[in-house]
Amino acid sequence: MTTVLQTDQLGRRFDKFWAVDDLNIGVETGEVFGLLGPNGAGKSTTIKMLTTLLSPSTGTATIAGHDIKRQPAMVRRVVGYVPQILSADGNMTGYENLLIFAKLYDVPRRELKARLTEALEFMGLGEATHKIVRNYSGGMVRRLEIAQSMLHRPRLLFLDEPTVGLDPVARKAVWGHIQELKTQFGMTILLTTHYMEEADVLCNRIAIMHRGRVVACDTPATLKSSVEGKQAKSGENVNLDDVFAYYTGDQFVENGSSTYRDIARTRRTARRLG
Repeated sequence: MTTVLQTDQLGRRFDKFWAVDDLNIGVETGEVFGLLGPNGAGKSTTIKMLTTLLSPSTGTATIAGHDIKRQPAMVRRVVGYVPQILSADGNMTGYENLLIFAKLYDVPRRELKARLTEALEFMGLGEATHKIVRNYSGGMVRRLEIAQSMLHRPRLLFLDEPTVGLDPVARKAVWGHIQELKTQFGMTILLTTHYMEEADVLCNRIAIMHRGRVVACDTPATLKSSVEGKQAKSGENVNLDDVFAYYTGDQFVENGSSTYRDIARTRRTARRLG
């Protein structure tokens, strides 16, 4: 397998606080890679640097051979990004939302209609193509946002908490579509999530961040094996919740970032999607 993403001592400092410090990870072509950690661990800051929305303070990274500092325009052509915040316009139809993104991504005119139709059908939104998005369910909105991000057929798709605010049924529907992106399109996906079951189901490998650094990185099975015998669980099987707690220690990190702001952002997103 080839490496589509490689970071090299990537770091970001805000005043005297290092949100991301000396990050070295590699993501292989075709895998689903999970980035886990408590609020304030540096996950979203990492994604913002990798998608060229935020400049690194130290180090760099390459995506599909393009340097995020020296070739940001090329990087943006080979990545897709679904942020936590709502990125679909509720006053437009699903088709109109995709049309805007297609123009932003310079999708060739001769391929435009076919790609829009393909993306909507692939995400199970064919019957809602001309429906106003404010009338979509939360799961439909999230699927539309993923459809938007895949129009230009990115080499690497970033999903920042793709199922936040969704009910269990809608969440599992999104899981299915993420898995299809990998199997049908060979797409490489990097996602963040606070749902450990989600990470266990979807991810080939997981990196756990704590206080701006990666403290563990391996397959879910290997990470669980690494914790077995170190947790007093009276013979119960170790799960990713145990792994998360073991490697992050305290889950409430006092590091200068606003926990209140994180909570408020998540609740706003949940309200819009729900």
